[in-house]
Amino acid sequence: MAGGGADSASSGGRTVGLLCGAGLLPLRVAASLRSRGFRVVAIAIKGEADAAVESVADEVHWTGLAKLGQWIRLFKSAGADAVLMCGAVRKQRMFGSKAAMLPDWRTVRLWFGRTRTKEDHAILGAVADEFAREGMPVGSVRDYCPELLIPRGCVGRRRPTERQWRDIRFGWPIAKQVAALQIGQCIVVKEQAVVAVEGIDGTDATLERGGALAGGGAVAVKVPKESHDERFDIPCIGPETVEVLMRSGVGALAVQAGGTILLDADAVR
Repeated sequence: MAGGGADSASSGGRTVGLLCGAGLLPLRVAASLRSRGFRVVAIAIKGEADAAVESVADEVHWTGLAKLGQWIRLFKSAGADAVLMCGAVRKQRMFGSKAAMLPDWRTVRLWFGRTRTKEDHAILGAVADEFAREGMPVGSVRDYCPELLIPRGCVGRRRPTERQWRDIRFGWPIAKQVAALQIGQCIVVKEQAVVAVEGIDGTDATLERGGALAGGGAVAVKVPKESHDERFDIPCIGPETVEVLMRSGVGALAVQAGGTILLDADAVR
């Protein structure tokens, strides 16, 4: 695997660069890596990453969003030989003023010269290619932190009702098609009708919107697309997801076993 397979991911003593967006995922990945003996150098994106990353990484650098050249220089100077990209970045920021982000020259060249489309996979794949060109291939959280993957079965104490199962079975292939089109990973369903589809607003906003439209009694399905790039496209759920589900009145969430990251499993249960 580019970026280190199962064998290299289990060997300690190396330095891994962690590019950190928002949420718990970068924190849990950093802790997992350090427990395996890796030295973790984090680049935390201002306005996105959690300040708690300072307590779980060996070295932290705060930068802007569009600073690819600076990211490469920082990781190289820290001796990183692999990179993991973790956490969310609000997509709305990418479609605002590019000048307001003050992109460095390497980011400008990538954005205008090396991304044929502005889909997530195109942008993140181009960023990964740039790291690889500098001898720091991008790896997968799935390979480095396999214990974070969700197992088969019901995670919580309650099992879905038969009506919820019908909606899940109805929604699953539709969610797969939506993901394949790179629209989003999540849909909300009630009585075998799709009431919300994830767009640029993200999963949490989709759950809120779908719950409000359904007026209670809905379910959600969140899946990766087939043949997705596991370096940066693994769905992730955790305690914050459960809070949104409860607040929005969405009664069940179905995800793909072995293909979804589960954060803080005890809190979710």
